[in-house]
Amino acid sequence: MPPSSFSIRKTVEACLGRHPDERDALAGLLAALDGPADVTARTTLPAHVTCSAVVIDRRRRVLHIRHKATDGLLLTPGSHLEPQDRTLLAAALREVAEEAGIPPGALCLTRQLLGSPIDIDVHDIAASPSKGEPAHQHYDFRYVFYLAGDEPPTVTLQDEEVSGVQWLPQPEATSPTLRAKLLAAGLDGRPEPVNASALVHDGNGRYLLHLRDHKPGTIWESEAFALLGGGRTHDDQSLEDTLGRELSEEVPDLRLEDVKPYAVEAATSIDGLSVLVQVFAGRWRGNPDRLRLREGVLLRWFTPDELDRLRLSPATRDLIRRHAAENPPDNKPAAAPPVWDGGSRVVLNGVGVHLHLEDAEGRVLLGLRHPDSKYAGGTWHYLAGRCEQESALSCLVREAWEEAGLVIEPDDVELVHVVDTPGSLPLMQLVFRARQWKGTPEVRESDKCLTWQWWPRDELPDPIVSYTRTAITAIAEGRPYSQLGW
Repeated sequence: MPPSSFSIRKTVEACLGRHPDERDALAGLLAALDGPADVTARTTLPAHVTCSAVVIDRRRRVLHIRHKATDGLLLTPGSHLEPQDRTLLAAALREVAEEAGIPPGALCLTRQLLGSPIDIDVHDIAASPSKGEPAHQHYDFRYVFYLAGDEPPTVTLQDEEVSGVQWLPQPEATSPTLRAKLLAAGLDGRPEPVNASALVHDGNGRYLLHLRDHKPGTIWESEAFALLGGGRTHDDQSLEDTLGRELSEEVPDLRLEDVKPYAVEAATSIDGLSVLVQVFAGRWRGNPDRLRLREGVLLRWFTPDELDRLRLSPATRDLIRRHAAENPPDNKPAAAPPVWDGGSRVVLNGVGVHLHLEDAEGRVLLGLRHPDSKYAGGTWHYLAGRCEQESALSCLVREAWEEAGLVIEPDDVELVHVVDTPGSLPLMQLVFRARQWKGTPEVRESDKCLTWQWWPRDELPDPIVSYTRTAITAIAEGRPYSQLGW
């Protein structure tokens, strides 16, 4: 689905933070974003959003193409959004692929802009009686990309809309606003790492891997094992800062020793872009079960010979094995498990409770969690909560009232499924079904949930918390227990 007005406004405000003098020029766009209309739709008048790709090669030249619709003017590739465009940046990538035949994998982000538009251009569009369109305005979001390779790829023009191509030096870019911002940004066309990852090892041949959340289409390497780390932000002064910030956000208690740059690896982003990743190697000898994990599912030690059985990118697998070959074990003892009792490790487990409601049509009630929620932001999930100093049933009754205004009697509830999930605090996720209840689901904690909605069991929304989907399927099949991630 197209980007929301909320996400577009965040992009606009970020641009205005860099160019505050342009607020008056974008006042119409900001007003439209506050209204009910979809500003990404071509039918929205008198103005709507478009997206363009500013592609720069190693000679600092900018790709321009001749659009037939503009009487052969040289412009950067771009046009209207389509319903399948998940973000504005994705729309720009689609346009350059369609109009010039350059795929996302041949492009990469720049350190200076990191996926933010360099310019939001406002321009008038003449009426087109043949298309039934009156005169209107375009708010064009312009995204800069470098070529990932040394040589420009073969440009394959879209004959219906494009009649020619030309690489122009930045001082000759045809848009005055774009030209000024390109020259001010100092873009040299040479890719450099914009992500940082941690290759964590214990010195004895084990490597720490992070199992990522199940959020396909939303996060990179969804539901796969990966290195800790992430993308650079505009506030990071260096890639060392990027790594430190990412580790503090993901695993705040992790403290690495002997951290140093190890390798630069190429990866592919969720949008298909080529990404250079600066990998830092660092040593740690602790027990991952004692770490607080704020993002993802779990952390585990693995040896190189165990990697083939994991869902893991081939590049990460090769990286770990290369590091292991170059750094033989030092045979120092690793940290012992936290508690031992007769040879069995004893750890604290938590209890989560979840409400499984089905309406008369057999549809299941799910809530869309707020994007800023600490857990599963922007993802569909059961009505749920963690047990405090109370019984599981008391917790369920309390959460149903606090979150959705539903009144449930304990005698009307039955335990229908248990999902056993690992993590720094392993959780037994108890799923209770209420046979009857009073009230209509309403949003009562807007900082946690945006909406409640009934979903057919065979048409569940995406993204959805992975163990929620597992539980719904298991309940339909009559299975009382599942384990996920062990």
